[in-house]
Amino acid sequence: MNILVTGGAGYIGSHTIVELLNSGHNVIVVDNLSNSSQESLRRVEKITNKTIPFYKIDLCDKSSLEKVFKENDFDAVIHFAGLKAVGESVEQPLLYYRNNIVSTLTLLEIMNKFDVKKLVFSSSATVYGFPDKLPLTEESLVGIGITNPYGQTKFMIEQILRDLVVTNSSLKITILRYFNPVGAHESGLIGEDPNGIPNNLLPFISQVAIGRFKKVNIFGDDYNTPDGTGVRDYIHVVDLAKGHVAAINHLQRGISTYNLGTGIGISVLELISAFSKVTGKEIAYQITVRRSGDIASCYADPTKAKDKLNWHTELSIKKACEDSWRWQSKNPNGYNQ
Repeated sequence: MNILVTGGAGYIGSHTIVELLNSGHNVIVVDNLSNSSQESLRRVEKITNKTIPFYKIDLCDKSSLEKVFKENDFDAVIHFAGLKAVGESVEQPLLYYRNNIVSTLTLLEIMNKFDVKKLVFSSSATVYGFPDKLPLTEESLVGIGITNPYGQTKFMIEQILRDLVVTNSSLKITILRYFNPVGAHESGLIGEDPNGIPNNLLPFISQVAIGRFKKVNIFGDDYNTPDGTGVRDYIHVVDLAKGHVAAINHLQRGISTYNLGTGIGISVLELISAFSKVTGKEIAYQITVRRSGDIASCYADPTKAKDKLNWHTELSIKKACEDSWRWQSKNPNGYNQ
């Protein structure tokens, strides 16, 4: 299958391309490199020994995207591209609504023009807002109590896709709701390389271990959880990437939605402890006040993906910590060597 991967130079995109290429698919990447590096694609080429055609364009640039479709014959699209920092979205909501929604609308219009009917969309567990009960299934309430514009954009795009399928029954669209991706490729060649201060916990922990930051801030220790710190469902990025291959291989007419998670909740303190055990490094941390909008616990029921996609997670949190540390140790400054 010839697959267009938008945002393919990013963290999840680059790992997914490895799995797609290893599964026999052909990949073309578009990315504006606003929060990623083309070096990641060069390293994916090294891992897979395959060439990846790349276009540096912004998906909001309709004429440039149309040129990509004219020059290639796509069977399907995996849509990762989008701004993703929760805190930044609160500070700059218009930026997030314009970028994430307009880029998706542009992509969908071009797909329609060139009769590309297959799409896998990168959504998020943030669409569940404040969970009414756990674990979260695909039938859990969505759109209620979403606490940030980033999550709202994911929810709105899901609604757009549902409306689109009503008008065109030949479309095959799968929505993947991620929980918390962690880890890196076991080669240490690709991994998570955030700009500035990491928004996600494990990269922050690993950067404390490497000496870039002095300590981890834990936002609240008075939640209704076993140790008082927030509980999340941390999924190894390679498992997540394989979930996209499963989704592409099981596309069905209409629209389908799947949670990609482990089904296991791990607290902030548990993740810090797991990383310390793997690396032998003591991770300094301090307890600070809760962040506005944070929830106590969030973890998936991944049964549907197992039953329908024949997919399940295989890699442990220990493995995620090992791979993250290998990536960070080999690349103390990320892709900027």
